[in-house]
Amino acid sequence: MRATILSRPLTVLLGTALALSIAMPAQAAGRRDEQDAARRAMLDGQVMPFAMIKRRVDAQMNGASYVGSEFDPSSNRYRLKYVQNGKVVWVDADGRTGDIIGWAR
Repeated sequence: MRATILSRPLTVLLGTALALSIAMPAQAAGRRDEQDAARRAMLDGQVMPFAMIKRRVDAQMNGASYVGSEFDPSSNRYRLKYVQNGKVVWVDADGRTGDIIGWAR
């Protein structure tokens, strides 16, 4: 009886660990593909280097803390994530010009 009580939580724990071990590499691979697409677009002259875009956006963010970014290769747009006064702010920037084209809070 005692083995049955302990085996259920152990089974759930092992199942969760297995699911995470499968999902994490897939997520990392997706992020790598996004980075590769951004680099290819920059090398092909389709977008500005990310560091230049980030500097332009940072200058408009009034001291907000940068958290991360995403790149959409179909539109050559970056979405930068900031935290300001405890709230998340998403900023969309045109990868070709570095101009801010949208905000979301």
